[in-house]
Amino acid sequence: MNLSATLILAFGMSMDAFAASIGKGATLHQPRFREAIRTGLIFGIIEAITPLIGWGIGLFASQYIMEWDHWVAFSLLFILGARMIVEGAKNKPEAEKVTRHGFWVLVATAIATSLDAMAIGVGLAFLQVNILHTAMAIGMATMIMATLGMMVGRYIGPLLGKRAEILGGVVLIGIGFNILLEHLGYLA
Repeated sequence: MNLSATLILAFGMSMDAFAASIGKGATLHQPRFREAIRTGLIFGIIEAITPLIGWGIGLFASQYIMEWDHWVAFSLLFILGARMIVEGAKNKPEAEKVTRHGFWVLVATAIATSLDAMAIGVGLAFLQVNILHTAMAIGMATMIMATLGMMVGRYIGPLLGKRAEILGGVVLIGIGFNILLEHLGYLA
């Protein structure tokens, strides 16, 4: 794979994380740039690790993981999205609004949005690619896009008010359905 193909792949893999981080940024009360960087790092690191895992799996048992990855991603995103919708529907005073997402919530969201990168890693095991360079490119692109997504969400959140968390949950569930339908062959 040449440099341009690697960059296209890297930024393509980062789009789910970008959409999810917009929702995450919109649900926070005035997230700081430091929180956006933190989110970007968590998403980027996980997105860099998953193609490596997929590559390793691809060397051994690709058919088994590819049969289930879309169901795992869908389930995680659906649960996280439903939780956000329920939380958004509750009446919370402005003082109770969260200024930072928990580490494990971000990790779970990052894992759910990076399972497609694991599947790509499985496919890359059969090609002549430098998996370390490719994984680093995917991780860096995801870090950039997730950080940008958080900052975009910062400005969308006040416009949407209480509905921001509900919308963020709907976005996560939508990403989950998209992954599921794509793998089941309903989307091209």
